[in-house]
Amino acid sequence: MGSVESFERDFLPRFIEAQRAFHTGDPDPNIALWVSADPISIFAVSGRRRSGLQDVLAAFRDASSWFSDLQHYEWESVVTVVADDLAYTVSIERFAASVRGAPVQELEFRSTHVFRLEDGRWRAAHRHADRQPSSD
Repeated sequence: MGSVESFERDFLPRFIEAQRAFHTGDPDPNIALWVSADPISIFAVSGRRRSGLQDVLAAFRDASSWFSDLQHYEWESVVTVVADDLAYTVSIERFAASVRGAPVQELEFRSTHVFRLEDGRWRAAHRHADRQPSSD
């Protein structure tokens, strides 16, 4: 069984750091913190919907290659829930980076992640992200 404290103290900071690395173009720290067996899925900001281990990992490798020149990355936690062997987070991700070689731009995404215990360790199993509407 996982606890809120161990999730927030031990796992979540590593996961946030892995998202920071992802936005520098390095997918490996992120991939290392995802489940190693189905079910696994993503609904990406780009509109991609992927499920299945191989498709999701390939999407991570491809999408991370779009990012470079990260200037800053912030994760604002809105909600964190941990219950037995499942957890989820709702957050706002703010960062400035180059996307596909364009000039560095400020971006803000709303993201929800679902996590589960796999062999006694927290791992991500789903990500859903979209752009923060300017009217919110």
